[in-house]
Amino acid sequence: MRPSINPLVSGGGRTYNCAMPSLASIVTQLRQALEAENVLSAQSEMLVYECDGFTIEKNSPDIVVFPRNTEDVSRIVKICSAAGVPFLPRGAGTSLAGGCLPVGGGVMIVLTRMKEIVEINLRDRYAIVQPGVVNVWLTNALKGTGYHYAPDPSSQGACTIGGNVATNSGGPHTLKYGVTVNHVLGVEAVLADGRIVRIGGPAEDPLGLDLAGAIVGSEGTLAIVTKVWVRLTRNPQGYRTMLGVFESCDDATNAISEIIAAGIVPAALEMMDQGILVAVEAAFHFGFPLDAQAILLIEVDGLEAGLDEQRDKIIALCKKCNAREVRQAVGDKERQKLWKARKQAFGAIGRLSPSYCTQDGVVPRTQIPHILRKITEIAARYELRVVNVFHAGDGNIHPILLFDERDAAQVQRVLVASNEILNECLNCGGSVTGEHGIGVEKIHFMHKMFTGSDLAAMGNLRAAFNPLGNLSPKKLLPTAGSCGLEQKHPGRRAAL
Repeated sequence: MRPSINPLVSGGGRTYNCAMPSLASIVTQLRQALEAENVLSAQSEMLVYECDGFTIEKNSPDIVVFPRNTEDVSRIVKICSAAGVPFLPRGAGTSLAGGCLPVGGGVMIVLTRMKEIVEINLRDRYAIVQPGVVNVWLTNALKGTGYHYAPDPSSQGACTIGGNVATNSGGPHTLKYGVTVNHVLGVEAVLADGRIVRIGGPAEDPLGLDLAGAIVGSEGTLAIVTKVWVRLTRNPQGYRTMLGVFESCDDATNAISEIIAAGIVPAALEMMDQGILVAVEAAFHFGFPLDAQAILLIEVDGLEAGLDEQRDKIIALCKKCNAREVRQAVGDKERQKLWKARKQAFGAIGRLSPSYCTQDGVVPRTQIPHILRKITEIAARYELRVVNVFHAGDGNIHPILLFDERDAAQVQRVLVASNEILNECLNCGGSVTGEHGIGVEKIHFMHKMFTGSDLAAMGNLRAAFNPLGNLSPKKLLPTAGSCGLEQKHPGRRAAL
């Protein structure tokens, strides 16, 4: 066992010297507050929690705890706060920016055992869920009701709704339906001092400031969400789902612009390039044309009246942009098969490389051809292979950099190349994240995206919720302390 928990907690631009409690003392208190089986402290057990989906950066917590309800979370936080030790929440660990990396060690609060769908209220169109509910569980629970929960991240079979709230996740259907914040009515949360608060609720328009909206996307730095009121959406009458096959990425991206310019807002508009197509086809045998340079997965939904007209117009626009063919899914079975292919794309990457790093930039739709060419240029310069699968309709790109993390030189090239890609997104008038968050990976970009006054306002909000900075320290805001990446990977900053 490690003898003590890191005594330095940074937050809001300040560093506090905390008393150095023994690890054994904290473990004893936590085991008294929870059942012993819900507290882990052996160093070998900590390795499971040393990183999330951003595997380049790793650090183990000192203690891992598994609360089962809000009261457990409150008790844990009060123990940590009284002892002056850092703590942070974690869901399924699918986040891709180091959002649940325990930078300074401390206590990790894993919320996956809080997995109850508390209530489904169809009359008032909301559901109440605990944060450990996997996104697709709610989808399955709503089958046959005529309603669905609209946010559908590609990792929805594994990611939790609590994690979706933390990073304001998107997904293929956010082009029409919006991201997580557009579907959260309220939250119950534990503040950094252990108090339990409820913000918002089932009402469509709660009174006062939109503090629930502030918590969504705050990456666990303001409070630990323990319950979520989510909006349910009526199922559309019908769908038209199409697969456009293109000889070039430029033609595919031009088709995207043509569709949006025509006044059509698809429910989803996704793109996959040849590199990812080959992997998906090898893994799942969907029948994709392996010689195509790009495919578009396009879906329109809504009232049956008018869907055929939209479909026909989309097909004509794709053909205008040199589509080789446009296939239409016949029946729900074929539609589900196409969506399975898109959502399992990341699972097929293991056929291409032992490690990968997924970026999450955003550019205006008209800049997609440019950014794809730039990604190809950067990949060639750093001798890296990059494949692309992304939410093309709203310009949210996801270049996937393939490498072997056992090779330090490759890791270094991936980090520098990633920085160049994200810098180019900013040059295009975009952002360095659409749905994965800032975490620790992109904290050094915050000064480029926001003014000092903007960051100060964000820091003030964080200090109001989390005055000692002991909740999720060194995340999201540069004023909350450096994440230390520049020490481990000096080329990361040298490339900026």
